[in-house]
Amino acid sequence: SYFHRVSSLCKNGEIREALSLVTEMDYRNIRIGPEIYGEILQGCVYERDLCTGQQIHAQILKKGDFYARNEYIETKLVIFYAKCDALEIAQVLFSKLRVRNVFSWAAIIGVKCRIGLGEGALMGFVEMLENGIFPDNFVVPNVCKACGALQWSRFGRGVHGYVAKAGLHHCVFVASSLADMYGKCGVLDDARKVFDYIPDRNAVAWNALMVGYVQNGMNEEAIRLLSEMRKEGIEPTRVTVSTCLSASANMGGIEEGKQSHAIAIVNGLELDNILGTSILNFYCKVGLIEYAEMIFDGMIEKDVVTWNLLISGYVQQGLVEEAIYMCQLMRRENLKFDCVTLSTLMSAATSTQNLKLGKEIQCYCIRHGLESDIVLASTAVDMYAKCGSIVNAKKVFDSTVQKDLILWNTLLSAYADSGLSGEALRLFYEMQLESVPPNVITWNLIILSLLRNGQVNEAKEMFLQMQSSGIFPNLISWTTMMNGLVQNGCSEEAILFLRKMQESRLRPNAFTITVALSACANLASLHFGRSIHGYIIRNQQYSFSASIETSLVDMYAKCGDINKAERVFGSKLCSELPLYNAMISAYALYGKVREAITLYRSLEDGGVKPDNITITSLLSCNYGRDVNQAIEVFSDMVSKHGMKPCLEHYGLMVDLLASAGETDKALRLMEEMPYKPDARMVQSLFESCSKQHKTELVEYLSKHLLESEPDNSGNYVMISNAYAVEGSWDEVAKMREMMKVKGLKKKPGCSWIQIKGEEEGVHVFVANDKTHLRNDEIQRMLALLLYDMCSDST
Repeated sequence: SYFHRVSSLCKNGEIREALSLVTEMDYRNIRIGPEIYGEILQGCVYERDLCTGQQIHAQILKKGDFYARNEYIETKLVIFYAKCDALEIAQVLFSKLRVRNVFSWAAIIGVKCRIGLGEGALMGFVEMLENGIFPDNFVVPNVCKACGALQWSRFGRGVHGYVAKAGLHHCVFVASSLADMYGKCGVLDDARKVFDYIPDRNAVAWNALMVGYVQNGMNEEAIRLLSEMRKEGIEPTRVTVSTCLSASANMGGIEEGKQSHAIAIVNGLELDNILGTSILNFYCKVGLIEYAEMIFDGMIEKDVVTWNLLISGYVQQGLVEEAIYMCQLMRRENLKFDCVTLSTLMSAATSTQNLKLGKEIQCYCIRHGLESDIVLASTAVDMYAKCGSIVNAKKVFDSTVQKDLILWNTLLSAYADSGLSGEALRLFYEMQLESVPPNVITWNLIILSLLRNGQVNEAKEMFLQMQSSGIFPNLISWTTMMNGLVQNGCSEEAILFLRKMQESRLRPNAFTITVALSACANLASLHFGRSIHGYIIRNQQYSFSASIETSLVDMYAKCGDINKAERVFGSKLCSELPLYNAMISAYALYGKVREAITLYRSLEDGGVKPDNITITSLLSCNYGRDVNQAIEVFSDMVSKHGMKPCLEHYGLMVDLLASAGETDKALRLMEEMPYKPDARMVQSLFESCSKQHKTELVEYLSKHLLESEPDNSGNYVMISNAYAVEGSWDEVAKMREMMKVKGLKKKPGCSWIQIKGEEEGVHVFVANDKTHLRNDEIQRMLALLLYDMCSDST
């Protein structure tokens, strides 16, 4: 029959031939029923052929109401326009329907879901129920998809309830969509329960749960799920392998990713664009660039996304030249650079601080009319800022017409990194005048810029303003404040901020913990340090962090408990250089030269190359009169490790030689080194010469000190004391007079005391300071102690 011939042609995508057949029917006066037009419209749906479908619609309208008002044709037209994502036309036709059946509702809800109108799709679901039409197994998956996209888990649970009442939960596609919805909403326990109750799980169901795990950072569970899937005899699909490759890349699991690749090969999965891209992405992310190149070469079809992935892989590995060469090959293939290509190259210029390359890319963007692209503008601003050209960063910002919040924050970040708090504040207020409301990132950057500029009180005030504006500080906000306080010498306040952060029910991360331990080390507060260590032990996820182990060793050493520092080091789970440096530094602090040298030698024996910090810590040891070991370490630095000594290393060697009485060697080293001596180096040599009564050298070095640091009161006091030892009282008076003329005063000494069991914090005392709240009580106790001492002496 003609109907079956038309239907067959439409299913095979031969729409033109089907139309020719309909024309032939019309020519022969053979009746063309509504079902014929319905089949042709369905064929247009298969091919997503909007133009042909509209022509059929026009013919239907010409033929009159018998066709145009036919319920079957009306429904088919709604489905056709919906499937072609022509929402406006579909909605107009849907609104005119005399009878809205489950098929027309399914079409409207489906198109809204596809084009991102999730709320509209869910409203359609509700309206459908209110009209007494029950959603079927074609409607529910789209409703679940909308819930997942919006992350409306409560609405999703309502849909789940409907599924159970309607008896649709046995349908594997409905159940899979529920599992997918719960996964996208982050409710993985419910996703797993739904999955476990599916009677005949197919690959779609397994993939739904697997994708949910990966999207929520549960990469290990996703890999385990692949193993379970294979045990049950379900063949992995391209989606399965792609998802497992993403999980492997996220967790840095090289072996797991290679196994997923092997599964794809064993199961004969064709290396098409989607699977090939996933494998390529995995190898690029884990740094196996040679494997990525092999996959790239083996792919038949390569689109811009494929090229971008390999270019990005090169940039991530610092292979900028290879990335540029790849771009040249890409152009030879007549492929145009898109925003991703250019932003990747801009990132390469940023990471290598290659301003010339960055400018060339910026010029390319301007020539090809891409300068207004917001992503490229943000990348360009960041590039110029990282390359030290804030002026050009501001020019790019000003030339961008449509500025989004990310662009504002990018320039704000540039100002914050440079400590330009004034410019950052101006930009902060300007963006609000432009009706761009700041988010938590904006506030964090403003606080950072103030702290980098030493404006602690202003930063604390801004932190309070953020909260009063309705923005809740996140973990980065609290950690930024804590780190800034520590950097600005306000360690006690940093500890208080840690407590407040925990009161706000935020859990510190590894960096927050290291900042808190640094504060304890600065305060020499063993009590607080032990409390934080206890918190680390109770929360075992921190125990595997090398940075935390390093901070613990440093904290215990600076708080006076070298034995505990040794125990932490002895129970280490990693053997990274920073941890060794912390322990060597601890031994240096306690004058344990032999232990420091032994640890240094074990580091060399283990094949770990020391760095500048290692040598600095070793040269900081007190070698006394025997400086031969220090000289050997200094020589090994150049001859054995190929390192170039910096000014600090020379300064420490000068200090060691001077302290050992080798003033001539110290002076010779200072004169021959490739750096200009700093004040600390001269001070060290001055003190040694003063003790050895080398008057001429004292005179020479004192002039050098006063010329290099004319406003340092400590230098005047030190020179004055040296003259006093020699009995040169006229020179002493001269020094005192110079200090008086310059308005310089000796900085008073300072001490910290923490009383065991007190939660108030650390008590700070300055010489001749009477401002302590318990000053009267302290003075009475001192008087009593003095009386007892005098009594004992008599």
